[in-house]
Amino acid sequence: MPNGAGSPGPAQAGAPLRIGVLALQGGFAAHLKHLGSVGALGVEIRRPGDLVGLDGLILPGGESTTITMGMEQYGLVEPIRDLISAGRPILGTCAGMIVADSDHLGLIDMTTRRNAFGRQLASFEEDIELTGMDGRPFRAVFIRAPWVEELGEGVEVLAEVRGHPVAVREGKMSAFSFHPELTDDNRLHSWFVDQCRG
Repeated sequence: MPNGAGSPGPAQAGAPLRIGVLALQGGFAAHLKHLGSVGALGVEIRRPGDLVGLDGLILPGGESTTITMGMEQYGLVEPIRDLISAGRPILGTCAGMIVADSDHLGLIDMTTRRNAFGRQLASFEEDIELTGMDGRPFRAVFIRAPWVEELGEGVEVLAEVRGHPVAVREGKMSAFSFHPELTDDNRLHSWFVDQCRG
């Protein structure tokens, strides 16, 4: 794999999974805290070399244009695509959903609408049912959140709000338009770590 993104392999048996969180801008620290709470080792990602040996990667919320420019500036675009090619799961949240779409990294076959639910003053919380997550509904925090405008045939919708997809999955790539790191509920991070373990 170019830039070593696919090697060495995932964490050895008994070692905690190493899950990267893109740390160029946005809410990466809260993701790292949640990963630690579910027994994974969170790793801040700023350069291509930081991607070596990861079991998975989170693209966090923030400002999608700033994040995309930073990834291009530091040479992270192709190495992140290589992670998907190597079978490593990737999760995008809020701006990370936008960064993952067909108009940006092309990690998932979809297009998104920025600030679809409104600007900062239109932020809201809502209980949603997430396919594949047992137990009570997940309290989702939407801040200048996108929604999915168009989906490819192979993309599975995991949740909708107001008739629009807000959680989707295609192969090893998942994307959520809300901020799971801003609640005390770590079930979504636990779910993602299970994806990386599998």
